[in-house]
Amino acid sequence: MTQTCFLEGRGDVGEWRDAARRFLLAGVKPGEIDWRLCDEEQGLFGARGVDAGDSPRGHGENEQVARPISVPPAFLHLAEAVVCHADPGRFALLYRLLFRLREERHLLEVKSDADVVAAHRMHKSVGRDYHKMTAFVRFKEMPLPQGVAGRRRFIAWFEPDHFIVARVAPFFQRRFNDMDWIIATPRGSASWDGETLRTTTEPADKPDIRDETDELWRTYYASIFNPARLKVKMMMTEMPKKYWKNLPEADLIPGLIAGAEARVLDMGRRQASEPLPFHHRLQEAAAHLPPDAPAAEVGTIEALRQEARHCSRCDLHCRATQTVFGEGAVDARIMIVGEQPGDQEDLAGRPFVGPAGRVFDEALMLAGIDRQRLYVTNAVKHFKYEPRGKRRIHQRPNMGEVQQCRWWLTREIDLVKPKLIVAMGATALFSLTDAKDRLEDVRGRPIVMDNERTLFVTVHPSYLLRIPDEGRRAEELARFREEIRQLGRWAV
Repeated sequence: MTQTCFLEGRGDVGEWRDAARRFLLAGVKPGEIDWRLCDEEQGLFGARGVDAGDSPRGHGENEQVARPISVPPAFLHLAEAVVCHADPGRFALLYRLLFRLREERHLLEVKSDADVVAAHRMHKSVGRDYHKMTAFVRFKEMPLPQGVAGRRRFIAWFEPDHFIVARVAPFFQRRFNDMDWIIATPRGSASWDGETLRTTTEPADKPDIRDETDELWRTYYASIFNPARLKVKMMMTEMPKKYWKNLPEADLIPGLIAGAEARVLDMGRRQASEPLPFHHRLQEAAAHLPPDAPAAEVGTIEALRQEARHCSRCDLHCRATQTVFGEGAVDARIMIVGEQPGDQEDLAGRPFVGPAGRVFDEALMLAGIDRQRLYVTNAVKHFKYEPRGKRRIHQRPNMGEVQQCRWWLTREIDLVKPKLIVAMGATALFSLTDAKDRLEDVRGRPIVMDNERTLFVTVHPSYLLRIPDEGRRAEELARFREEIRQLGRWAV
């Protein structure tokens, strides 16, 4: 015989849990329960069913099997979200899962089970509704009565799909702890007065209140709207139209979408004439470049440097300020090879003069090595970067760019004829050997390249600057300095 259970069904998992526990202990099967909401018609001709607090009718001998009920923690977590869903079938679904879990302990791990799939779909929908509420609730200030001083008061209206008010209220308490507020919804309300967080399940009426922040929202949204990145389908997914009526900036959206194409075309026309934010830095640096010197003697490092100033072997020269060639003693016993010039090197036209260069210089000083006796260069001679506002963010050169620039590095090696080549970082190692070995596998030990020279591998100093943990950074810096110290015997 079917038993009817009436629940308020407003997102209270305890209400369903207590009723489900009594049904389960009485041995009532899932198909024998008709879960109803209290505001539904209570049976034909007003016949009364079982309230959540009533004792259900059991199955005789099954009532004696009142063993303790134990469920996986994952089910409790799932149930807390699913009871918030607006689907009337959520209570029956949860009871089926609970009933089956007594014999199928690993049921929730069966991703293809229809009940498990349905429960997770509801869980995901409630989570999405939670996220939308935290994103789209807009508080409006309620003025205090004339002559009354106190905490500022705010009110907001939101229309959730599910019964999530009590679930999301603690988020707003933490986020807006320093003001009094009320969030009203058709599915209940939440309020905070600085001491007590209260929630109700009664539907609220939409308040009619506006304040000056409405115009601020419109101004802000219009300023951040990027027509070049407009994807209407994605926009409608992230900000469904049902929320627009409660957002002051929403009345701008149709016009912004309609004018997006024209604005993109206008941006394209202006792009050709408007310089990048850091353009003045490039112009200033270019203005201070030395004029072309008289042609150097063929076959010298200076002739190679002059030739490299006009290099266009890859596309990197198009945006860099200048070629950053190697410098140092032309008969150096040690050649240092880094990755590429950075922002400061690109402007100065010299290798290793930025933050990484200062780490390198300090290690040389501690090791007692004179930088003037070394030859310092990079595997790639032009700065590769990504513009981000007024900054130029370093980008690692790809293999094609490294291979194109190897032509210059090989000739530097042929002219300097170093006994030891120090590869700083994976890019330098690849440029010198074509190998993609893990840096840690070859780091810190001499490797014979040929009868004339030896390779020594260490990290690039910029790597040390990027380590977030202070303790680990100190360890790696000490190791780097020790490796630089080992180079001393090659410098004499």
